[in-house]
Amino acid sequence: MTSARPRQDDGAAAAGFPPRIDMERGHRRLLQACDALEALADQLPGDVDRLGCLMLAGTLIPLLDACHGFEEAVVLPAFGRTERGAAICARLTAEHLQDRCAAEDLTEALLAHGHGRLITNAEAFGYMLRGFFDSMRRHIAFERDHVLPALETPPPREGLA
Repeated sequence: MTSARPRQDDGAAAAGFPPRIDMERGHRRLLQACDALEALADQLPGDVDRLGCLMLAGTLIPLLDACHGFEEAVVLPAFGRTERGAAICARLTAEHLQDRCAAEDLTEALLAHGHGRLITNAEAFGYMLRGFFDSMRRHIAFERDHVLPALETPPPREGLA
């Protein structure tokens, strides 16, 4: 399975905003989703909000697809111009695929609980939630530390030494 490419109306790139702005906006939205997943995990093993589960299940994969698609189509090609940058881009793209697969599993569990299935193993469900949002937060932190600063520097001009 591959990340979906962004639609023309996804993000502000079509409106002429710099890629950094769109990437920061995507990071904020992903971190909000992580906060919601963490709040859900903190409710365990008690009364977990079923509607919240359904809302998260409905938004998680489209949000990941939009953010990762934008990064892979716009940000990473600009960042990956150097040998080191290319290796980092390969790592981030692989992480996007892993995140997408984890989000699919998590969405399935969120939908099941949202539609009335009892959480039979709260510890396993909590581990799934925490594993996903911890990984997502680490990924975003790496991009903030390494990719975003590079977007502030204009690319080297061809033929100039």
